[in-house]
Amino acid sequence: MNNNETGEATAQLGKVKCNDCGAFLVYNIGTTTLKCEYCASEIEIPIENTTIEDLDLDTFLSNDYITEETYQVRTVKCTECGASTTLNPEIISDNCPYCTTPLIVANAVLENHIKPKSLVPFLIDKKSAIEIFNDWIRSLQFAPNDLKENGTNATEKLIGIYLPYWTFDCNTYSEYRGKRGEHYDAEETYRDSEGNAQTRKIQKTDWTEVSGSVLKKIDNTLICASNTLPKDTIQKLEPWDLNQLVEYNDAFLSGLKSEQYSIDLENGWKIAKQTIDSKIDSEIRSQIGGDEQIISYLKANYNDKTFKHILLPLWISAYKYKNKVYQFTINAQTGEIQGERPYSFWKRFRVFLIIITIILLLMFYPKIQHFFR
Repeated sequence: MNNNETGEATAQLGKVKCNDCGAFLVYNIGTTTLKCEYCASEIEIPIENTTIEDLDLDTFLSNDYITEETYQVRTVKCTECGASTTLNPEIISDNCPYCTTPLIVANAVLENHIKPKSLVPFLIDKKSAIEIFNDWIRSLQFAPNDLKENGTNATEKLIGIYLPYWTFDCNTYSEYRGKRGEHYDAEETYRDSEGNAQTRKIQKTDWTEVSGSVLKKIDNTLICASNTLPKDTIQKLEPWDLNQLVEYNDAFLSGLKSEQYSIDLENGWKIAKQTIDSKIDSEIRSQIGGDEQIISYLKANYNDKTFKHILLPLWISAYKYKNKVYQFTINAQTGEIQGERPYSFWKRFRVFLIIITIILLLMFYPKIQHFFR
């Protein structure tokens, strides 16, 4: 299969047939190839552009963009956790990758979405992800013994999924007015409870009016475009190395899943502005200097605003322990793992008893020592 044929085939949701045995090829994780799981034949995934294109934010927010930048996808929303999973046309049954709930494929809908322009390919393969999970389970403190010894069925349902993100760039110009506070020590006279005059040192602040402007370039403000995972889990899976972004190609999704964004571009930008504003605030306070800063007026301008819609790779699964479901995720670029886990009541109770015993011994040690004299 030549490069042109490969490009045409991979344009159809990554479904490419092996020339040798006719089986569908899947993405060969950690490479830029598709591989046959039966005869091990490989073909190269064509990557035409090495430079990842940024799109003009204002153009897209005004809906004044060409339809080539959007595509129609078939998605189904999980009735349990709300995740919107992309389905290939031939799929007739599937489970939610986040909570394993059976998806009602009959409820799938066609939606128009902004095309992802780039993605970070999977670098951690399934075998390595299973090892990471098992090491994590064994390392958990206060975990039930049978969980650590027998493991779970979580790795049997381990699913590779691409999570949607927005990244935003802009140049900011901000004007501000405020005050710079400089601390200094002074002596204060006061009267104690007996009426005697005493002196003590107190901290005072000398305030100076300030004003100025700040130029700050903002690169790659990363906003997760999914509401499926908890925010603290998303944050703990960071950082991501966006230098490893490659041009989007359906072939990288072959054998994997992807979630469509539930936070649209407009709301993604609103969230990003909060992060950008905090960076501007820090820059202004640094410029003001001193020990304290008060910003009484601030006008920020956001210029040359651009964005990218990107996909980032996760391994995800859920396991049951005593009829309760626990979810975990693995950053498939770095191997960072975050997950929910059960605790052993008796292990924590024993530690509690040990701590109480130590405290009581310390409290009554003098009496105990005196008793044995």
